[in-house]
Parts: sequence; structure tokens; C-alpha cells
Amino acid sequence: MKYYLSEIAAICQGTLHGEDLEVRDVVTDSRSAVFSDGAMFVAMCGVNHDSHAYLMDMYRMGLRAFMVERYDAETMPADAGYVEVGRSIDALQSLAEAHRARFGGTVVAIAGSNGKTVVKEWIARSLPESVKLAVSPMSYNSQLGVALSLLMIEGDEDIALIEAGISQRGEMARLEKMIRPDVVVMTTIGDAHQSNFNSIEEKLAEKLILAQNARCIIYHSDYPQIAQAVESLSCDKVDAAEENITSMTLYNDALREDAQLVMALGHSLGYKDLHHWSANVAMRLEVKEGIEGSTIINDSYNTDINSLALALDTLRSVSLGGKTIAVISDILQSGMAEEQLYERVASLVEHAGVDHLIAVGQKITRYADRFKCRKSLYRDTQELMLSVLNEDICGRTILLKGNRESHFERVCHMLELKSHTTVLEVNLDAMTHNVGYFRKFLPMNHRLVAMVKAHSYGAGDIEVAQHMQRLGVNYLAVAFADEGITLREKGVKMPIVVLNADSGSFDKMISYSLEPEIYSFHSLRDFVGSVERYGVYGYPIHLKLDTGMHRLGFVEEELSELIAEVKACRAIKVASVFAHLSCADDPAQDDFTRSQIALFDRMSSRISEALPYNIIRHTANSAAIERFPEAKFDMCRLGLGLYGYGYSHNDELQPVATLKSRIVQIRSRKAGEAIGYGRSEVLKRDSLIATIPVGYADGLDRHLSGGVWSMLVAGHKSPIVGRICMDSCMIDVTDVEGVKEGDQVVIFSPAKGNTLEDMAQKLGTISYEIMTSISARVKRIYVRE
Repeated sequence: MKYYLSEIAAICQGTLHGEDLEVRDVVTDSRSAVFSDGAMFVAMCGVNHDSHAYLMDMYRMGLRAFMVERYDAETMPADAGYVEVGRSIDALQSLAEAHRARFGGTVVAIAGSNGKTVVKEWIARSLPESVKLAVSPMSYNSQLGVALSLLMIEGDEDIALIEAGISQRGEMARLEKMIRPDVVVMTTIGDAHQSNFNSIEEKLAEKLILAQNARCIIYHSDYPQIAQAVESLSCDKVDAAEENITSMTLYNDALREDAQLVMALGHSLGYKDLHHWSANVAMRLEVKEGIEGSTIINDSYNTDINSLALALDTLRSVSLGGKTIAVISDILQSGMAEEQLYERVASLVEHAGVDHLIAVGQKITRYADRFKCRKSLYRDTQELMLSVLNEDICGRTILLKGNRESHFERVCHMLELKSHTTVLEVNLDAMTHNVGYFRKFLPMNHRLVAMVKAHSYGAGDIEVAQHMQRLGVNYLAVAFADEGITLREKGVKMPIVVLNADSGSFDKMISYSLEPEIYSFHSLRDFVGSVERYGVYGYPIHLKLDTGMHRLGFVEEELSELIAEVKACRAIKVASVFAHLSCADDPAQDDFTRSQIALFDRMSSRISEALPYNIIRHTANSAAIERFPEAKFDMCRLGLGLYGYGYSHNDELQPVATLKSRIVQIRSRKAGEAIGYGRSEVLKRDSLIATIPVGYADGLDRHLSGGVWSMLVAGHKSPIVGRICMDSCMIDVTDVEGVKEGDQVVIFSPAKGNTLEDMAQKLGTISYEIMTSISARVKRIYVRE
């Protein structure tokens, strides 16, 4: 995009103040410092945030163009330009609509309950290299994401691929007005976001608004509801089920449907021969542990300019101020002149604060002089792999951002710390969604504590902590001092509360700026002693009250003495007062929960009123945020709800973890043969038995043996056979067509019938226990779309 602020003001019916600057990019996240020259920051007021508070921060980072809902000439610098609008999201959508109207290429919109991103990325990699594409970054399919995606169109592309997602009625009409698609692809219809619709039919009707002015809609008749609904549309109709894909190796019905949609779309666009035709569509940015203490951010499936900015922002946030390396290949599809393109890449790299650029390819190395940081230049990936030494990457955070021809996956394999075949994949986007879900119940900018104890409930420590910091969470909470020390040593600077603080760790806690939970006079006096030995004053502490949980905490009869001691001591200062609700998720005990909340209010108010400074009060956990508005006080705590578990009735939360492994061996076994230790299970039929390298030492409970639990192989349930061993187990894959050694196995996932909650029900336990039991030897991989 390329507009002057005066043009933007005219399009958005806004008012221009100050300088009339040229705008070539849009930034909406105040936490991002990665943007190119000519970026405009859009300040928005939402239900839970107001980014006008960060205008000066963005100004100090070099931005001079702004879109605002409030303009104040006295406080805003005069050497900048401001477009004042009524509502920023509406203004951005108007700008996106106008920008789309100028585009002369073909716009393809992709909608549906599932598979949107897969189909979009698959077709993008399958079209000929000569086709210039604009592709919305990953899951930029919301009201804001679609507007930003359209504004990323440079103008000379042949095709724009835009995702469109909705969660409630009325949203698709706004998206359709912006996108005005020529072709619509409808992937699936299912239960996703169903809570805001009265029926599947109502949701489908909303989605099909997207096709009301399109010339063609592509759908799949495997979904009769879609097939029936599209009959009422006046545009051309293409049933993807008619596409012949028998030559492809596909592992489940979902991939078959996606493949047929991709082929049908390619044919509709006039391309019969699709390149890079593969079902192995890697679509998510992954964070992995690397050799020599490095961290690898693998985003090596493409390098469009828009996704580069997102990846560099991730590099900056994951590194937490440490040394960074960006490995970037030639950018093949940009819609920009080559010189302009690499000047913009250089600008993004500079704003990201990259310490070392590794440029791979003839085009990017041609413009090496544009990059101001340390740089290494390589003609191709092979030359890079032969040249990189371990000392070059020691302790660095490394971004791999390559086009599909660069094969940066080989670089990733070379740098990745070799580990267990079994991995726990943690979806950080799902975590972001869950934080946003709970924020809907809270006032704007309400404080949050994220529980990251027990290795973040098994999800990992530093990566989750970094993500919480990026999401603007106010506090982290760990169980023991060692957990907090680990976070500090890895660069986490935000406040950390230690919930099970003991006197033996107090000195260490002070040296690492960790804040203790104080639950007794003994712990209070011991901690004061440690603080005084360090010669510190006003050290923050968190007082724990017992309102009925009866685990730890001061009781009401102790408050007078507690207040007197705290007021008399200069060494410490009460940062917060809190309590635990023992059954906020159980409607049968709501009366008791309300009595706990009332008691906490009474006790914490006494402390607050007695102290000469403000303190934070908090007692609400995830369940109470949702169910008890009176419990919100000054701050709330996100525990298992942050990770999408513990609330099986709530379809809005997204489980963050998927435990995966691979088949290492397949053997044919005859009926009557026994499998595993103790010959505990005798086969009743001739069977194919697969061995999986995951056992009870990895956290797979032995009580799941003998068919109690089934894993997913190519989407098919495959029951565990015999007893689970320490390091492996066996599953029956007889009914999985085309199964082979090396195929992926999903032990648990967000998929229905395969969830952690389903497993917990089988075991008669809770999801907490299963998640925290996953062994440290199981590698964690962090993904973002």
C-alpha cells in the first residue's frame, strides 16, 4: 500500500492533523517494534484495552504517522501526522475496502469451519512460480486481520488469497464488503464457534454471505448442508468432490477433501498443472531447542514480506534481549520492485534489532549493503550448512525464514537439539485465544496473573513466560523458588510470585527479585530477616488469606496482629492480598464459593484500609472469572483455563497441547498371539501391530493399557494393545489403510474423542495430573500460526 495521510483521512472520513506523511505499512499492536519505514500506528479502543496509552512509546521508536480516535494537540508531538477518526477499526475497514477496489487481480476468499489455512497455504505453494501472489498471513481472518491482509496487497499481484473467519452473526457482511471476492472456497461446516449461532444452518447462511457477489463458489459435497445451501446462489458452482486425486498419498478424509478443494481452485483459476503438490503443508511457526544452548524459530516454509515482519517480531520477543540471528533467503513473490523489496527487508531487520543477518540467495546478497548489522552472505543453503560453526550460534536465538526452494528445513535439522521422537506440541495461538476469552469477562486493562508453576502445567517454562509477557499479563506465579530462578536466568524480567515460598529459599529469592507468598507469622518474620540482611526496604510480598480452602494462609482472627506487624516493618511492602477459591467450578457449591468471596472481601478490606498505600486484591481463578463477577476485585489468576483445560463444558476455550509420536515398527501378528509383558492381551484376529516410542516414563499412564485408550493414526482410532511399557507401547493399526512405519501418531489432541479431558475421564483423574506428568524428556515444540 502507498497512501498519504490526507488520502487516508478522505477515505475514512477523518480529520488530518499535523504532517501529511506517506504511509506504506500499518501497525496495530503496540507491543511490536518490527515495522518498516513509513509505517502508521493505529490506536484502538477495545473492550479490554486502549492503545492510545502507547502513542508516545511508538513515537520514540521512530513512528511518525498515526490513526487515532482522540487527538490532543497539547500532548502529541507536532512533527508527526495524525488521522483522527470516530472508530479506528471501522476506518481501517473503509481503507481496506478502498484499497481492494483498486486491485485488478483475482481475489479468492477462503471460509469454513476448519481447513481454511491449510487450503490457502497449499494452493499458494502449488501455483506456478510465475504467478504473483498476495497471501494473508496465516490466520489473519478476523475483522481486523482481513483489513490488514487486504492492505498488504501491493497492487501488481495476479491473485490475492484471503481467509475469512467469523464467530457471530453480522460479521460476514462486513468482511464481504471489504473482500469483494471473485472466487469463494467453502471448506467445511462444523461446530467451531457454534455457541453464537442457533444452528449449523444459521452459521452456514452467515458464511455464504461472502459469496453473494462472487462469480464462483467452490465447495465439497461431502458436506450435504453446504451442497444444499449453495444451490440458492446465483454464481457458478464447482463441486470439488469431482476432482480425481487417486494418484496422491493421503492419510485421512480431511486431507482428501482439502486436496480436492485445492485442485478445483487451481483449475478454476486456469492452472491445470499445479506444482509442489504435496499434503505436507507446514503452516506454523515453531520454536525449538537448538544445539549449543541456542533457540530455533523455524518459519522456513515461505518468505513473503508480510510474514517476515511477524517472524522478526517473534524473534525479538523470544530472545528477550539476547543475541539474535536472522537467516533469510531470497523472497520470490512480493509484488514489489526488487530494490524496493530488499530496502524494506533491511528496514524490518533494523527495527527488529537483529545482531547478525545470514543472507542466502543471489537476490538478497545483491543488496547486502542495505543491511546495517553484521552480515554473512551465502549463495545457497548448502554453502551455508558447510560454513556455520557451533560457536557462531552458541546461546543465540535463530530465525529461519526461507522460501520453499531454499530447503531451510535441512538447516533446522542440523541446528535442532536431537531428542525424543515423542513431542508435546504447544499452540501459543490457542493460549492467546484463551487469555482473550477470559478478558471478555473483565474490565479494560484488568490485571492478570498467569500460573506457570510445574513447568507451566507441563507446557514448558520460558516459552510460556515469554508469551505471557508479550500478551501484557502483569504477574507470573510459580510454586517454588527454583522455578522462578530458572525464568530469571533465561531473561524473564516481569514480576514473579513464588507461591510455596519457604525460609530456606528466601535469600535466593531476594537475589533474583522473586516475590514471596507469605502465609504465616513464621514465614513473615523469616522473610523480613532475610530482607534486612540484604539491606533492602519496601520489598514486595503477597499475603495469603485462608477463606475456607484450609491449606495455607492467615485466618480472620490473626488480622489485627498481622496488620500491626506489617505496618511496623519498613523492610517489606504488601503488593497484594489474595486467597484461593476451592470449588468455583462446581455449581452445587456456589453458596460456599460466595461465602468465600464475601469473607475475602471483608478480610482484605481490613488490610487495605489499614495500610497507607494501595494494594492489589485477588481471589478469582479461571472458573470464578467466568462465573462470579463479584470476585474480580483488582486482579485475577489464570490457571488451567489458560491452557484450555478443566472446563469440558466450555467449547470456547482451546486446548493448547497435542502429544505426538511416530510408528517405529509394524509387524503382522496372528490371532492367538499375545502382545507385551505378561502376555496380558491375546489377539482375537490377525492384526497389524505398531510400536510407538512412548511409555509410562514419558507420562503415558499404565492404566490406559489393553484398549482403554486409543491413539489417532491418519485420523483413525487405534487402541493400545497389551501393557504399556516404560519407554514404548503397542497399538492396533489393522484398520488404518496405507499405514506405514514413520507415520505420525497422536496420543492426545484437541480433537473430539482424543482430548486430554477424555483421557482424564478414562483414568478417573483430572487433566492437571496428566499434563504435569508428561516427562521432561519429551521435547516441547511451540507453534504459532
